[in-house]
Amino acid sequence: MSFPELLSDSSLQAELKKIVINAGEEILDIYHSDNFETNLKNDNSPVTKADLAAHHILANGLNKLTPTIPVVSEEDKASLKIPREHKLYWLIDPLDGTKEFINQSHEFTVNVALIHNNQTVYGFVGVPALNTLYWGGKGYGAFKTSLPILCNTVESIHVSSSKNSTRVFASKSHLNTETKSFIDDISGEVELIQAGSSLKFLRIAEGLADIYPRLAPTCEWDTAAAQAILEGAGGNVTQPDGSPMVYGKLEILNPFFIARG
Repeated sequence: MSFPELLSDSSLQAELKKIVINAGEEILDIYHSDNFETNLKNDNSPVTKADLAAHHILANGLNKLTPTIPVVSEEDKASLKIPREHKLYWLIDPLDGTKEFINQSHEFTVNVALIHNNQTVYGFVGVPALNTLYWGGKGYGAFKTSLPILCNTVESIHVSSSKNSTRVFASKSHLNTETKSFIDDISGEVELIQAGSSLKFLRIAEGLADIYPRLAPTCEWDTAAAQAILEGAGGNVTQPDGSPMVYGKLEILNPFFIARG
């Protein structure tokens, strides 16, 4: 099955959304418990029972639903070889914002992206603690709904066209030199705002912010799903020199990038 066929199949789309929702529900069950089983990976980033549970739900669900499309996951090191062998694959971050999850902030997400020829073409992002699901891709539009999905209206989302000021995602207390220099070069009034995980892309897609300069490390699974949704809403994500983001690289780290409305 080609990705245009996959994305035009409404019943398949419904099943994909259900997989993301199920992973979010499992994360919430653990979120409301008193046992996260937090450990550190080799890179000193945290991983919890919720990360692993969501990984299994997503990977098993996707493998069953689309058996010819392999799955690359943050929580499966062996899967990192898949992009060398396949042009079409799923790229998932089962729990983006693990630190937010541990600190019991609501700003963590479930991310599923479809990658084709080194580009992100479609994404699903669940925000479990906010009972919200987003999806979309360039040329397909971008959408959000509250959960449960059958009981609520689907809303088409778009980036803002306002030019009154520039709302920039950046931490007031943790500005690195590169980000501060970037913000200083923006003309006109600038407002600094904050959000965790892939929510930064989604807030731009909804028209609630304008730009997100990420001049610090991220991994491909951190950005792919939300980038697709932002592009579906009329925004774009590029490297600082204007060149496109590339997925399936030998190095899983992203270059610096700018997400814009």
